[in-house]
Amino acid sequence: MTDAPQEPISGSDNPETPAETEARFNTSAPTSADATPTVATTADATPTDAFGQPLTAEQPAPAGQGTDYTWAAAPDTAAPATTKQRSAKVGLIAALAVGALVGGVSGAGVAAWAVSANQPSATSPSSATAQNITVNDTASVNVVTAVAAKAEPSVVTISTSSKSAAGTGSGVILSKDGYVLTNTHVVTLDGQISNPTIQVTTADGHLYSATVVGTDPIADLAVIKLKDATDLTPATFGDSSKLNVGETAIAIGAPLGLSNTVTDGIVSSLNRSISIASSAVPNSSSNQDSTPGQTSPFDFRFDNGGGSSQQPQSASQATISLPVVQTDAAINPGNSGGALLNSNAEVIGINVAIAGTGSSSNASTQSGNIGVGFAIPANLAQRIANELIKDGKASHGLLGASVSDVAATDSSAVVGASLKDVTGNGAAANAGLKSGDVVTNFNGIRITGATDLTAQVRYLAAGSKTDLTYVRGGKSTTVSVTLGALK
Repeated sequence: MTDAPQEPISGSDNPETPAETEARFNTSAPTSADATPTVATTADATPTDAFGQPLTAEQPAPAGQGTDYTWAAAPDTAAPATTKQRSAKVGLIAALAVGALVGGVSGAGVAAWAVSANQPSATSPSSATAQNITVNDTASVNVVTAVAAKAEPSVVTISTSSKSAAGTGSGVILSKDGYVLTNTHVVTLDGQISNPTIQVTTADGHLYSATVVGTDPIADLAVIKLKDATDLTPATFGDSSKLNVGETAIAIGAPLGLSNTVTDGIVSSLNRSISIASSAVPNSSSNQDSTPGQTSPFDFRFDNGGGSSQQPQSASQATISLPVVQTDAAINPGNSGGALLNSNAEVIGINVAIAGTGSSSNASTQSGNIGVGFAIPANLAQRIANELIKDGKASHGLLGASVSDVAATDSSAVVGASLKDVTGNGAAANAGLKSGDVVTNFNGIRITGATDLTAQVRYLAAGSKTDLTYVRGGKSTTVSVTLGALK
């Protein structure tokens, strides 16, 4: 939450009429399933970057990239000084699992899953087909319909395969010439493959082959490039730092291989932090700023739509901590990399994980939507995408200390992240922090445990400067810290 006045929530006290909704989005809705929504854009009037933001003369295109769009500088991800945000780490709940949202079938010998006997199988990459947003009665178009019609051309279905595994996910178009943002676990099939075959299906039914531009397993984000793509429709990104709990949230993606599926709900929580297994191809992760051997409080599962699940991670398996937007919009395996949108059809997050109650020890149990889904905030996604396209890699902050949750061993214990081993000449040491200090606030966000602190440190780029509040001997102190670079 912020000190800024809250924006009116669409459909609350003054619901829009269909005419007002259509006028606000300048959208001409199709009258049949075969018609393609026509959305007016301002691309010809005002040049924009890959995220729909206005361009400036000081933003040159990166070396080796196309010349039909200008590169956008990475946004400042530090929270404004006036922002007071709340944070709450997802608690440990019996039988709760956070699962990646890749759909399809992984590995040989897994039984195929299908919606019904009359529906195509969702387990094969070749089953991903275009299905436009259908509007039969333009007089009753609502906000969700308008958002779906406007954003649909900017969301794609991604089919990833190798000789022994396959799966489907979603992606968001960044540029007219085919840069697409998705999750690392979509293009690596949960860390199983490093050289995937990728096919992308656009909303209008075009098929493209694609290659990986770069992956960032720390944030579970990746950028791919479509071959010979032209005149695609880039998504418009919103400012995720200005979100409020209760705002409209609309998800578009390919859950269970069903392309262009639209669901809606609200933003149910902000500044959550979750810990999941890394989707990096082996030997490309780091355990810095974490407790060695500490397992995630969640069972991470690769749910592939075929009833097969990865076994719970072991203590030695690498984990990542993600800052996320929580939503109750229905998202399922296959929604990974797809868009979470606000009522203005702006991307506010990249769908990444769901919480499920299925048994992690029962391979026949399908993890699906229970009303708790997570998306990577749009501001973080923008920064990572910019860096991946420009440099092929992304940067993350490093505090220079191992951290753990605070144990309630005495009456003076406070909620936060306890620093253990502090690296000499690291960011924490240079800011005067010591082993035993308890961090309670970082970059304006309340810290409730180790996962919170690690996620928020990783949210910022290497070299970022921000404020950190810690408690030592019952006294609270705020210092400025300049983060190092995670290697």
